[in-house]
Amino acid sequence: MAVVVKYVVERNGVERMTFTTKKEADAYDKMLDIAESLEVMLEKVDVPLSEQQIESLALEIAKNKDGFINVLKGAKEPVSKAPAKTKKDTAITETKNPEDKAAS
Repeated sequence: MAVVVKYVVERNGVERMTFTTKKEADAYDKMLDIAESLEVMLEKVDVPLSEQQIESLALEIAKNKDGFINVLKGAKEPVSKAPAKTKKDTAITETKNPEDKAAS
């Protein structure tokens, strides 16, 4: 029998994603922290956005933060990085719960 180590990212008691390496789990957790902070900022903008739009926009900005940072620093285009991994992506599962937002 094989022993498999899994790193689970959990938010508000809900399993969000499972990884095979701690480094990737920590990076995903940090990205979720950034997205939550962005949601707070986006709720204050003077543009009518639904709660779902705010959540989706915050998550996309957090996923592509390096590109957004470069543009905000004055670059003409965001720097796009090709994935450096040659192995299969180590993310195992992602669980989306529509009530996740309500639990916060």
